[in-house]
Amino acid sequence: MANLKKTRANRVAQVPAPFFLALYSNVLEIIEYFMRRTSPLGVLAVLLAVLPTSACLFHTRPVEETYSKAPLKEASQTDLINNINEQAKKIQSLQATVDIDTSVGGAKKGHVTDYKEIRGYVLARKPAMLHMIGLLPIVRTTAFDMVSDGQEFKLWIPPKNRFVVGSNEMENRNPDQPMENIRPKDIYDALLIRPIDSEHEIAVLENGDEILHDAKGHRVLQEDYELIVIRKKGESQGVLARKIIFSRVDLQPHRQYIYDEQGNLVTDAKYANYKAYEGVTFASRIEISRPQEEYDITLNILKLDINKPLRDDQFALQQPPGAEVVHLDRPQPQSSAVVPPR
Repeated sequence: MANLKKTRANRVAQVPAPFFLALYSNVLEIIEYFMRRTSPLGVLAVLLAVLPTSACLFHTRPVEETYSKAPLKEASQTDLINNINEQAKKIQSLQATVDIDTSVGGAKKGHVTDYKEIRGYVLARKPAMLHMIGLLPIVRTTAFDMVSDGQEFKLWIPPKNRFVVGSNEMENRNPDQPMENIRPKDIYDALLIRPIDSEHEIAVLENGDEILHDAKGHRVLQEDYELIVIRKKGESQGVLARKIIFSRVDLQPHRQYIYDEQGNLVTDAKYANYKAYEGVTFASRIEISRPQEEYDITLNILKLDINKPLRDDQFALQQPPGAEVVHLDRPQPQSSAVVPPR
């Protein structure tokens, strides 16, 4: 019996491919003929008769993702814009105690270096002021100190005795000094999502999907809202400025893509674990990825104070005596020299 089954299988395997193509063509012709000549019930009878002979033409396979069963909320484009703008209006300043995870590298470097988590402090005040300090593990001395007054930034790296000064808009980066590539403006724009300016921006709503993982680690698809923000450029032109992804579970922003004038992705920020702080809902985990410079910074917020008064001198940073000073807006010498403090 086994030999008989094997013989039949061999005979089927030896049937040339054109035979199956001819069979498929004939089946289609038969179905088309009966659709013209008989009733729908007759067509169904023909299909049931020919399906066993044409089963080899079909293959069913499972999909990798399934749709999430989480209850989803509805919102309009206006609702989402108002959500962003009202949240931005509520927060004029913040001061936070954070744990900072940092990694540097990627496809360009060929490797990724993960740094040990450190404790840090962040101060932010509108319209664009930021002060961020990171402390070395255990000894709790300063790993870096970075400030911006909205126009110029200063970065002090004590372990390297380097003091970096430059414009907020300065684009030149140093691949050999990854810490010097961090800009307060990039942190600020990810930390505080800017409102949508109807005078200078246009927002377009897209219904999309995002891939998540359930409790068992299985991939699931979940519908989301994607607000595409176009910055006006002249009377009839515009450039892609941002894309804000809203979760349909809580209607909060869970991701923000920020683009440059050429449409290149410069910041990919993810927001998670929203909590209520003094009447304001704010993400307690913010992951900031800078793909061009290949560094990632994650801020896990331990304590957050909203709208407490912050003084101007809290956003000032003096050049330490004896530090090596790097002015990014000036030509750099071949060999760095220690510049005396001014």
